Amino acid sequence: MNEKQTDAARSWESLRKGHQSRPLEWLVERGIFLVSLSAIVMIFLIFAFVGREAWPVVAGKMNSSSVQTVIPVAEMDKQSPAELRAYLGLTKAKFDSMDLETRKLMMEIKVEADKEKPVDKDAPVNTTAWHYLFRPHAWTGYEKPSYIWQPISLIHKYNLVPLIIGSLKATLVALLFSVPLALAAAIYVSQLAPAWAKEWLKPAIELLAGIPSVVLGFFALIVMATVLQNVFGYESRLNAFVAGIALGLAIIPVVFSIAEDALTSVPRSYTQAALALGSSRWQAAWKIVLPAAIPGVFAAVVLGFGRAIGETMIVLMASGNASIVSGSFFDSTRTMTATIAAELAETVTGGHHYRILFLIGALLFIVTFAANFAGDMVMHRLKRKLEGKA
Repeated sequence: MNEKQTDAARSWESLRKGHQSRPLEWLVERGIFLVSLSAIVMIFLIFAFVGREAWPVVAGKMNSSSVQTVIPVAEMDKQSPAELRAYLGLTKAKFDSMDLETRKLMMEIKVEADKEKPVDKDAPVNTTAWHYLFRPHAWTGYEKPSYIWQPISLIHKYNLVPLIIGSLKATLVALLFSVPLALAAAIYVSQLAPAWAKEWLKPAIELLAGIPSVVLGFFALIVMATVLQNVFGYESRLNAFVAGIALGLAIIPVVFSIAEDALTSVPRSYTQAALALGSSRWQAAWKIVLPAAIPGVFAAVVLGFGRAIGETMIVLMASGNASIVSGSFFDSTRTMTATIAAELAETVTGGHHYRILFLIGALLFIVTFAANFAGDMVMHRLKRKLEGKA
Protein backbone atom coordinates (compact mmCIF):
# COMPACT_ATOMS: atom_id res chain seq x y z
CA MET A 1 0.00 0.00 0.00
CA ASN A 2 1.54 3.35 -1.10
CA GLU A 3 1.48 6.63 0.82
CA LYS A 4 -1.59 8.04 -0.98
CA GLN A 5 -3.60 4.90 -0.26
CA THR A 6 -2.51 5.06 3.38
CA ASP A 7 -3.66 8.69 3.69
CA ALA A 8 -6.98 7.86 2.03
CA ALA A 9 -7.50 4.94 4.40
CA ARG A 10 -6.75 7.15 7.40
CA SER A 11 -9.18 9.83 6.15
CA TRP A 12 -11.91 7.25 5.63
CA GLU A 13 -11.30 5.81 9.07
CA SER A 14 -11.46 9.28 10.57
CA LEU A 15 -14.79 9.94 8.86
CA ARG A 16 -16.12 6.56 9.90
CA LYS A 17 -15.25 7.02 13.54
CA GLY A 18 -16.82 10.49 13.56
CA HIS A 19 -17.11 11.72 17.13
CA GLN A 20 -14.28 9.44 18.27
CA SER A 21 -11.69 11.20 16.12
CA ARG A 22 -13.03 14.75 16.47
CA PRO A 23 -15.23 14.88 19.57
CA LEU A 24 -15.35 18.69 19.95
CA GLU A 25 -16.31 19.30 16.32
CA TRP A 26 -18.90 16.50 16.50
CA LEU A 27 -20.46 18.07 19.62
CA VAL A 28 -20.65 21.48 17.94
CA GLU A 29 -22.31 19.95 14.86
CA ARG A 30 -24.83 18.07 17.00
CA GLY A 31 -25.52 21.24 19.00
CA ILE A 32 -26.19 23.29 15.86
CA PHE A 33 -28.45 20.52 14.55
CA LEU A 34 -30.43 20.36 17.79
CA VAL A 35 -30.85 24.14 17.93
CA SER A 36 -32.12 24.19 14.33
CA LEU A 37 -34.42 21.25 14.98
CA SER A 38 -35.79 22.82 18.16
CA ALA A 39 -36.61 26.04 16.29
CA ILE A 40 -38.56 24.11 13.65
CA VAL A 41 -40.32 22.03 16.30
CA MET A 42 -41.29 25.17 18.24
CA ILE A 43 -42.86 26.70 15.13
CA PHE A 44 -44.92 23.55 14.54
CA LEU A 45 -45.93 23.41 18.20
CA ILE A 46 -47.09 27.04 18.14
CA PHE A 47 -49.12 26.40 15.00
CA ALA A 48 -50.54 23.21 16.55
CA PHE A 49 -51.61 25.14 19.67
CA VAL A 50 -53.25 27.92 17.64
CA GLY A 51 -54.94 25.36 15.40
CA ARG A 52 -56.20 23.37 18.38
CA GLU A 53 -57.80 26.46 19.93
CA ALA A 54 -59.39 27.42 16.61
CA TRP A 55 -60.53 23.90 15.70
CA PRO A 56 -64.02 24.06 17.31
CA VAL A 57 -64.88 26.93 14.95
CA VAL A 58 -63.33 25.21 11.94
CA ALA A 59 -65.24 22.00 12.71
CA GLY A 60 -68.51 23.84 13.32
CA LYS A 61 -68.71 22.83 16.97
CA MET A 62 -69.20 26.36 18.37
CA ASN A 63 -72.59 28.01 18.76
CA SER A 64 -72.89 31.73 19.53
CA SER A 65 -76.67 31.80 19.21
CA SER A 66 -78.41 33.82 21.91
CA VAL A 67 -81.38 31.45 21.76
CA GLN A 68 -80.44 27.95 22.86
CA THR A 69 -82.29 25.07 24.43
CA VAL A 70 -82.23 25.47 28.20
CA ILE A 71 -82.24 22.40 30.44
CA PRO A 72 -84.15 22.94 33.71
CA VAL A 73 -82.20 22.20 36.87
CA ALA A 74 -84.84 19.58 37.81
CA GLU A 75 -83.93 17.56 34.69
CA MET A 76 -80.22 17.62 35.42
CA ASP A 77 -80.17 13.96 36.47
CA LYS A 78 -81.67 12.90 33.14
CA GLN A 79 -78.60 14.09 31.24
CA SER A 80 -75.50 12.01 30.73
CA PRO A 81 -72.19 13.48 31.99
CA ALA A 82 -71.05 14.07 28.41
CA GLU A 83 -74.27 15.91 27.49
CA LEU A 84 -74.16 17.98 30.66
CA ARG A 85 -70.52 18.89 30.11
CA ALA A 86 -71.25 19.98 26.52
CA TYR A 87 -74.26 22.00 27.68
CA LEU A 88 -72.20 23.85 30.30
CA GLY A 89 -69.30 24.32 27.88
CA LEU A 90 -66.71 22.78 30.20
CA THR A 91 -63.65 20.70 29.57
CA LYS A 92 -63.64 17.18 30.99
CA ALA A 93 -61.07 18.13 33.63
CA LYS A 94 -63.08 21.16 34.82
CA PHE A 95 -66.33 19.20 34.81
CA ASP A 96 -64.84 16.36 36.85
CA SER A 97 -63.37 18.78 39.39
CA MET A 98 -66.76 20.40 40.11
CA ASP A 99 -69.11 19.15 42.79
CA LEU A 100 -72.85 18.73 42.27
CA GLU A 101 -73.76 22.08 43.84
CA THR A 102 -71.44 23.99 41.54
CA ARG A 103 -72.95 22.29 38.49
CA LYS A 104 -76.44 23.16 39.69
CA LEU A 105 -75.38 26.77 40.18
CA MET A 106 -74.06 26.96 36.63
CA MET A 107 -77.33 25.52 35.30
CA GLU A 108 -79.30 28.10 37.27
CA ILE A 109 -77.17 30.83 35.71
CA LYS A 110 -78.04 29.43 32.29
CA VAL A 111 -81.75 29.55 33.14
CA GLU A 112 -81.52 33.16 34.36
CA ALA A 113 -79.54 34.21 31.29
CA ASP A 114 -82.21 32.69 29.06
CA LYS A 115 -84.81 35.03 30.58
CA GLU A 116 -82.77 38.02 29.40
CA LYS A 117 -82.20 36.79 25.85
CA PRO A 118 -82.58 39.53 23.19
CA VAL A 119 -85.79 39.81 21.19
CA ASP A 120 -84.26 39.96 17.74
CA LYS A 121 -84.67 38.02 14.52
CA ASP A 122 -80.91 37.41 14.52
CA ALA A 123 -80.86 35.99 18.06
CA PRO A 124 -81.07 32.33 16.88
CA VAL A 125 -78.21 32.83 14.40
CA ASN A 126 -74.95 30.98 15.04
CA THR A 127 -72.56 33.72 13.95
CA THR A 128 -69.51 31.44 14.19
CA ALA A 129 -70.70 29.45 11.15
CA TRP A 130 -68.60 29.89 8.01
CA HIS A 131 -71.45 31.61 6.17
CA TYR A 132 -71.47 34.47 8.68
CA LEU A 133 -67.67 34.67 8.92
CA PHE A 134 -67.05 35.50 5.26
CA ARG A 135 -70.36 36.46 3.62
CA PRO A 136 -72.60 39.51 4.15
CA HIS A 137 -75.79 39.19 6.18
CA ALA A 138 -78.87 41.41 6.46
CA TRP A 139 -78.53 42.23 10.16
CA THR A 140 -81.27 43.98 12.09
CA GLY A 141 -80.88 47.75 11.74
CA TYR A 142 -78.93 47.61 8.47
CA GLU A 143 -80.52 48.48 5.13
CA LYS A 144 -78.61 45.87 3.13
CA PRO A 145 -76.43 42.78 3.74
CA SER A 146 -73.23 43.95 5.41
CA TYR A 147 -69.88 42.70 6.63
CA ILE A 148 -69.82 43.45 10.37
CA TRP A 149 -67.20 42.75 13.03
CA GLN A 150 -68.91 43.50 16.34
CA PRO A 151 -68.04 40.84 18.95
CA ILE A 152 -69.22 42.87 21.95
CA SER A 153 -72.97 43.20 21.44
CA LEU A 154 -76.22 41.37 22.15
CA ILE A 155 -75.84 39.61 18.79
CA HIS A 156 -72.18 38.70 18.33
CA LYS A 157 -71.03 39.46 14.80
CA TYR A 158 -67.76 37.87 13.72
CA ASN A 159 -67.44 38.62 10.02
CA LEU A 160 -63.72 38.56 9.14
CA VAL A 161 -63.90 40.41 5.81
CA PRO A 162 -63.42 43.92 7.34
CA LEU A 163 -60.31 42.71 9.16
CA ILE A 164 -58.85 41.01 6.08
CA ILE A 165 -59.46 44.10 3.95
CA GLY A 166 -57.95 46.34 6.63
CA SER A 167 -54.81 44.18 6.83
CA LEU A 168 -54.39 44.15 3.05
CA LYS A 169 -54.90 47.92 2.75
CA ALA A 170 -52.26 48.75 5.36
CA THR A 171 -49.85 46.19 3.90
CA LEU A 172 -50.34 47.45 0.33
CA VAL A 173 -49.61 51.04 1.35
CA ALA A 174 -46.53 49.84 3.25
CA LEU A 175 -45.17 47.96 0.23
CA LEU A 176 -45.91 50.79 -2.22
CA PHE A 177 -44.07 53.20 0.08
CA SER A 178 -41.14 51.06 1.23
CA VAL A 179 -40.18 48.86 -1.74
CA PRO A 180 -39.23 51.69 -4.16
CA LEU A 181 -37.26 53.51 -1.45
CA ALA A 182 -35.52 50.37 -0.18
CA LEU A 183 -34.72 49.13 -3.68
CA ALA A 184 -33.38 52.52 -4.80
CA ALA A 185 -31.21 52.68 -1.69
CA ALA A 186 -29.97 49.11 -2.29
CA ILE A 187 -29.02 49.91 -5.90
CA TYR A 188 -27.23 53.08 -4.88
CA VAL A 189 -25.32 51.52 -1.97
CA SER A 190 -24.31 48.36 -3.82
CA GLN A 191 -23.54 49.82 -7.27
CA LEU A 192 -23.18 53.59 -7.29
CA ALA A 193 -22.02 54.86 -3.90
CA PRO A 194 -18.32 55.50 -3.24
CA ALA A 195 -16.67 53.26 -0.67
CA TRP A 196 -16.68 55.89 2.10
CA ALA A 197 -20.44 56.51 1.66
CA LYS A 198 -21.26 52.81 1.61
CA GLU A 199 -19.46 52.32 4.93
CA TRP A 200 -21.92 54.53 6.80
CA LEU A 201 -25.06 54.37 4.62
CA LYS A 202 -25.61 50.61 4.90
CA PRO A 203 -25.29 50.43 8.72
CA ALA A 204 -27.40 53.57 9.09
CA ILE A 205 -30.31 52.12 7.07
CA GLU A 206 -30.09 48.70 8.73
CA LEU A 207 -30.06 50.44 12.12
CA LEU A 208 -33.72 51.32 11.51
CA ALA A 209 -34.54 47.65 12.12
CA GLY A 210 -33.55 48.16 15.76
CA ILE A 211 -36.27 50.76 16.39
CA PRO A 212 -39.08 49.11 18.41
CA SER A 213 -42.38 48.96 16.55
CA VAL A 214 -44.15 50.59 19.51
CA VAL A 215 -41.91 53.65 19.06
CA LEU A 216 -42.81 53.85 15.37
CA GLY A 217 -46.47 53.44 16.28
CA PHE A 218 -46.25 56.23 18.85
CA PHE A 219 -44.48 58.48 16.34
CA ALA A 220 -47.21 57.76 13.76
CA LEU A 221 -49.95 58.42 16.32
CA ILE A 222 -48.59 61.72 17.66
CA VAL A 223 -46.65 63.28 14.79
CA MET A 224 -47.13 61.58 11.44
CA ALA A 225 -50.95 61.39 11.60
CA THR A 226 -51.27 65.14 12.14
CA VAL A 227 -48.71 66.08 9.48
CA LEU A 228 -50.22 63.80 6.82
CA GLN A 229 -53.75 65.00 7.61
CA ASN A 230 -52.65 68.61 7.16
CA VAL A 231 -50.93 67.77 3.86
CA PHE A 232 -53.67 65.63 2.25
CA GLY A 233 -56.71 67.09 4.00
CA TYR A 234 -58.60 63.85 4.63
CA GLU A 235 -61.18 63.52 7.41
CA SER A 236 -60.06 60.53 9.53
CA ARG A 237 -56.81 61.39 11.30
CA LEU A 238 -55.88 57.72 11.87
CA ASN A 239 -56.35 55.50 8.86
CA ALA A 240 -54.86 52.82 6.61
CA PHE A 241 -52.63 55.38 4.88
CA VAL A 242 -50.97 56.54 8.10
CA ALA A 243 -50.59 52.96 9.36
CA GLY A 244 -49.16 51.87 6.00
CA ILE A 245 -46.54 54.64 5.92
CA ALA A 246 -45.46 53.74 9.45
CA LEU A 247 -45.36 50.07 8.48
CA GLY A 248 -43.23 51.03 5.49
CA LEU A 249 -40.64 52.58 7.80
CA ALA A 250 -40.51 49.28 9.69
CA ILE A 251 -39.95 47.08 6.62
CA ILE A 252 -37.52 49.32 4.71
CA PRO A 253 -34.48 47.81 6.53
CA VAL A 254 -35.67 44.25 5.79
CA VAL A 255 -36.19 44.86 2.07
CA PHE A 256 -33.03 46.95 1.78
CA SER A 257 -30.74 44.46 3.50
CA ILE A 258 -31.81 41.42 1.47
CA ALA A 259 -31.98 43.34 -1.85
CA GLU A 260 -28.56 44.88 -1.27
CA ASP A 261 -27.04 41.46 -0.57
CA ALA A 262 -28.64 40.10 -3.75
CA LEU A 263 -27.31 42.99 -5.85
CA THR A 264 -23.83 42.75 -4.32
CA SER A 265 -23.67 39.01 -5.05
CA VAL A 266 -23.98 39.60 -8.82
CA PRO A 267 -20.49 38.99 -10.30
CA ARG A 268 -18.52 42.19 -10.85
CA SER A 269 -17.65 40.97 -14.34
CA TYR A 270 -21.24 41.79 -15.43
CA THR A 271 -20.77 45.45 -14.48
CA GLN A 272 -17.25 45.63 -15.89
CA ALA A 273 -18.40 44.20 -19.22
CA ALA A 274 -21.26 46.70 -19.43
CA LEU A 275 -18.94 49.61 -18.63
CA ALA A 276 -16.44 48.38 -21.21
CA LEU A 277 -19.20 48.48 -23.86
CA GLY A 278 -19.93 52.13 -23.07
CA SER A 279 -22.73 51.93 -20.50
CA SER A 280 -22.90 54.37 -17.65
CA ARG A 281 -22.78 53.05 -14.08
CA TRP A 282 -26.52 53.72 -13.71
CA GLN A 283 -27.34 51.88 -16.95
CA ALA A 284 -25.22 48.92 -15.86
CA ALA A 285 -26.92 48.81 -12.46
CA TRP A 286 -30.47 49.15 -13.85
CA LYS A 287 -30.26 47.02 -16.99
CA ILE A 288 -27.65 44.42 -16.06
CA VAL A 289 -27.24 43.98 -12.32
CA LEU A 290 -30.87 44.40 -11.26
CA PRO A 291 -32.28 41.81 -13.71
CA ALA A 292 -29.60 39.35 -12.62
CA ALA A 293 -30.53 39.89 -8.97
CA ILE A 294 -34.33 39.67 -9.49
CA PRO A 295 -34.74 36.40 -7.51
CA GLY A 296 -33.13 37.94 -4.43
CA VAL A 297 -35.06 41.21 -4.83
CA PHE A 298 -38.31 39.27 -5.13
CA ALA A 299 -37.45 37.37 -1.95
CA ALA A 300 -36.89 40.72 -0.20
CA VAL A 301 -40.35 41.93 -1.23
CA VAL A 302 -42.00 38.70 -0.06
CA LEU A 303 -40.29 38.91 3.32
CA GLY A 304 -41.33 42.56 3.54
CA PHE A 305 -44.92 41.50 2.91
CA GLY A 306 -44.73 38.92 5.70
CA ARG A 307 -43.23 41.48 8.06
CA ALA A 308 -45.93 44.04 7.27
CA ILE A 309 -48.98 41.79 7.50
CA GLY A 310 -47.77 40.33 10.80
CA GLU A 311 -46.98 43.66 12.48
CA THR A 312 -49.16 44.51 15.49
CA MET A 313 -48.23 47.59 17.52
CA ILE A 314 -47.97 50.05 14.63
CA VAL A 315 -51.40 49.24 13.18
CA LEU A 316 -52.92 49.01 16.65
CA MET A 317 -51.87 52.60 17.38
CA ALA A 318 -52.13 54.27 13.96
CA SER A 319 -54.94 52.65 11.95
CA GLY A 320 -57.96 54.03 13.83
CA ASN A 321 -59.25 50.51 14.63
CA ALA A 322 -62.59 50.93 12.86
CA SER A 323 -63.71 47.65 11.31
CA ILE A 324 -65.39 49.06 8.22
CA VAL A 325 -65.34 47.87 4.61
CA SER A 326 -64.05 50.70 2.46
CA GLY A 327 -62.00 51.08 -0.68
CA SER A 328 -60.41 54.32 0.49
CA PHE A 329 -56.98 54.27 2.08
CA PHE A 330 -57.90 57.43 3.99
CA ASP A 331 -60.63 55.75 6.05
CA SER A 332 -59.95 54.25 9.46
CA THR A 333 -59.41 50.51 9.37
CA ARG A 334 -58.77 47.52 11.61
CA THR A 335 -56.30 44.72 10.96
CA MET A 336 -56.29 41.11 12.06
CA THR A 337 -53.21 41.49 14.24
CA ALA A 338 -54.57 44.60 15.98
CA THR A 339 -57.84 42.78 16.66
CA ILE A 340 -56.05 39.91 18.39
CA ALA A 341 -53.91 42.26 20.47
CA ALA A 342 -56.82 44.49 21.50
CA GLU A 343 -59.42 41.82 22.29
CA LEU A 344 -57.77 38.58 23.38
CA ALA A 345 -57.21 39.70 26.97
CA GLU A 346 -60.91 40.55 27.34
CA THR A 347 -62.36 37.25 26.15
CA VAL A 348 -63.53 34.25 28.15
CA THR A 349 -61.17 31.32 27.71
CA GLY A 350 -62.86 28.72 25.55
CA GLY A 351 -65.70 31.04 24.48
CA HIS A 352 -66.68 31.68 20.87
CA HIS A 353 -64.97 35.10 20.79
CA TYR A 354 -61.79 33.47 22.13
CA ARG A 355 -61.95 30.75 19.46
CA ILE A 356 -62.56 33.25 16.66
CA LEU A 357 -59.44 35.22 17.62
CA PHE A 358 -57.38 32.05 17.45
CA LEU A 359 -58.94 31.35 14.05
CA ILE A 360 -57.66 34.77 12.94
CA GLY A 361 -54.21 33.78 14.21
CA ALA A 362 -54.37 30.54 12.23
CA LEU A 363 -55.35 32.48 9.10
CA LEU A 364 -52.33 34.74 9.58
CA PHE A 365 -50.10 31.66 9.84
CA ILE A 366 -51.59 30.26 6.63
CA VAL A 367 -51.34 33.53 4.69
CA THR A 368 -47.71 34.06 5.71
CA PHE A 369 -46.79 30.46 4.88
CA ALA A 370 -48.59 30.62 1.51
CA ALA A 371 -46.88 33.91 0.62
CA ASN A 372 -43.43 32.57 1.50
CA PHE A 373 -44.10 29.29 -0.33
CA ALA A 374 -45.33 31.07 -3.46
CA GLY A 375 -42.41 33.50 -3.27
CA ASP A 376 -39.94 30.62 -2.98
CA MET A 377 -41.43 28.90 -6.05
CA VAL A 378 -41.34 32.10 -8.13
CA MET A 379 -37.81 32.86 -6.96
CA HIS A 380 -36.52 29.42 -7.98
CA ARG A 381 -38.31 29.69 -11.33
CA LEU A 382 -36.67 33.05 -11.97
CA LYS A 383 -33.27 31.65 -11.04
CA ARG A 384 -33.69 28.71 -13.41
CA LYS A 385 -34.79 31.08 -16.18
CA LEU A 386 -31.81 33.38 -15.64
CA GLU A 387 -29.46 30.40 -15.60
CA GLY A 388 -30.91 29.11 -18.86
CA LYS A 389 -32.38 25.94 -17.31
CA ALA A 390 -36.03 26.69 -18.12
